[in-house]
Amino acid sequence: MKLRLYAILASVDFSLTLTLLSSLYHAPGTRGHPYHSPLTPLKIELVKRFMQIRSYAEVYRRLQSSVEWRRVCDIGSLDKIPHPSTWTRFRKRVGAATLQLNTIDIYNASTIAVDATFIKAYSKRDPKNNLVGYSDSEAGLRKEGRNVTLGYGVHLAADTKSEMPLAAIVEPANTNEKKPAPTLLKETIKRRRKRRVRHVIADSQYSSQAVREEVKRLDAKPVIPYPRNQAKGRRVLRVDRRFRSHESSRLRRLYRKRSAAERVVSRLKTYFGLCQLRTRGLRNVSSHVLLCIIALLANALSAIKQGLSHKIRSPIHFTKLTWRR
Repeated sequence: MKLRLYAILASVDFSLTLTLLSSLYHAPGTRGHPYHSPLTPLKIELVKRFMQIRSYAEVYRRLQSSVEWRRVCDIGSLDKIPHPSTWTRFRKRVGAATLQLNTIDIYNASTIAVDATFIKAYSKRDPKNNLVGYSDSEAGLRKEGRNVTLGYGVHLAADTKSEMPLAAIVEPANTNEKKPAPTLLKETIKRRRKRRVRHVIADSQYSSQAVREEVKRLDAKPVIPYPRNQAKGRRVLRVDRRFRSHESSRLRRLYRKRSAAERVVSRLKTYFGLCQLRTRGLRNVSSHVLLCIIALLANALSAIKQGLSHKIRSPIHFTKLTWRR
């Protein structure tokens, strides 16, 4: 196996993460199941996303058949491979809050873009009550064309320069984008310690007085186009039916940077398994989303530490592996 996957995981300092995760588990040598490092299920989750594997059963099969896979995940040659049920308990035990605290920070954003995307729930609709999920009651409904789909909305803030995610919030799909926007902005601004956020860019779905006031309260300027039924008769940023922006050239240039958030979403879905949801419940889905983001950031951090900063947005340069048999 080439050393690329080793390089990705070696680029991340897991010391603080290990201390935090160890506090959630029993000490080695005490009664219970055979002890595995708390980093083992975390690395299994990251490798699953690096290798774009859909099912946990396939990950378990590869761990059984490949010495290299076990070595990457810190499983000794004589150790018993942890069962996938323990990975489920790991996600429930750790939760999104712990993962949120350990998100890798590799940027100093001054302009951020906010966007939302939809991921389909790992459940079908309840035949007795089609407004809720059969095995996932926390998912919400969203209309897509003529169809109504069960799932979750991922609300994401991204740095427009590096095109790296800054923060994410998961809500049921029927939650309006404006509702989680203030919390998302607070979480994003809170992490910008060294550099002030100057502009917050979003589409007209976020156009509301509450969102604009929250952006200004955080000492930033909103770059959000007004829909036709708002600010009538005033010269403000607007987007027509052909998605052309109208106002000063400066505002138009800023608004074009909103596509950075869309490209982040595209990479997460295409290369890091954001759409490969195999868990249920808002808490578990939030953990899944943050694990996908951590995998993307670890890939970018590996590029920086190897002197390849121009490759931080290349999803396949460090994850395209060749395995020896």
